[in-house]
Amino acid sequence: MTEIKDLPVEIFLQQLAGKQATPGGGSAAALMGAQAAALVSMVCQLTIGKPKYAAVAEEMQVLLQQAETLQHSLTAMIKADVDVFDALMQCYSLPKATDAEKAERMSQIQAVLRQATQVPLDCARACAQAISLSHIAAEKGSLAVISDAGVAAMSGFAALKSAALNVYINAASLKDREFAEAKLAELAIILADKDQEVETIYQLVKNKL
Repeated sequence: MTEIKDLPVEIFLQQLAGKQATPGGGSAAALMGAQAAALVSMVCQLTIGKPKYAAVAEEMQVLLQQAETLQHSLTAMIKADVDVFDALMQCYSLPKATDAEKAERMSQIQAVLRQATQVPLDCARACAQAISLSHIAAEKGSLAVISDAGVAAMSGFAALKSAALNVYINAASLKDREFAEAKLAELAIILADKDQEVETIYQLVKNKL
């Protein structure tokens, strides 16, 4: 069976637009984040080796490696979101005719909800990193592709906020409020100041055009 990350774009979009719940917003968030990382890589590739940017070549090489690693991680999260949501739907379909069945069903639902909260939280963290990498690309990358560094930041920000929504919705369904509040606190740290950083990147890029 073809993995979702290996589907042609048109097929993925058709599935996204379809009646099935997966792929959904979580997968879209991971894809946007992966696009952000890929754009950072492109800026690096088109900066490294240019005499005008020789002074930042080594730093851009490190940035390239970081962006490539991040892209692979976020690409894997496209499927991770589908897997955890499908597992959750399976739990909701478990029998609930007896008290014992109801208790087991609820236990399994809550266990998977913990995973369903962690998966988008990991995605949000990776997307925040993509924004940070795009900031460096915007500051030091080739002016010929500076707008792409800006698009990377915008894509990363959309992905970050989208992933955050998935954390919120799943955390709200958790009965283990200590776990839920801990994850929401982690998310708050990830989100802190990102609005301002993205606006700074946007203005930085705009001023270089």
